[in-house]
Amino acid sequence: MSYLLKEITMRTNNTVEGIQKIEELWQDVNSGKLPLLFDSKGLFSQGIFPISRYSNYESDENGEYDFSILGVNTEFFQELELRVKEGKYKKYEFLGDSIETCTKNAWEEVWKEQKEKTIERAYGIDYESTVPAEYSKDGKVHCYLYIAIDKNSSKVQI
Repeated sequence: MSYLLKEITMRTNNTVEGIQKIEELWQDVNSGKLPLLFDSKGLFSQGIFPISRYSNYESDENGEYDFSILGVNTEFFQELELRVKEGKYKKYEFLGDSIETCTKNAWEEVWKEQKEKTIERAYGIDYESTVPAEYSKDGKVHCYLYIAIDKNSSKVQI
């Protein structure tokens, strides 16, 4: 019997230790140790893409939150784009040479806009999708953030 996980969740924060826990979880997913992209027999799941979900915020980016890695399909991304058009999410797109740098720059832009009061986050459910350079057409890392900005979207989960 083989099985495939649909999501993996842990409680963490944005401290150095918390970010390290996130990186370790991603390593376990990418290696197949946790069968999200590969089933328990090590077979790759076609049409499944990994995405991060940030939810159940204790307060703001300084508090605890649930970090999940989900295996989603293309319809999930279409639904996210619809939420952007509806004004419930703001989409951020960044390019970089490494996943770490690209992701860090994307989140720093969100926090900068919060500080400047350009956006008001709902601290509901946020998503992050990163495309490694080896899978992109231009050889760059692509990072996409979908940040909930509508207070009502905090209860909306895709």
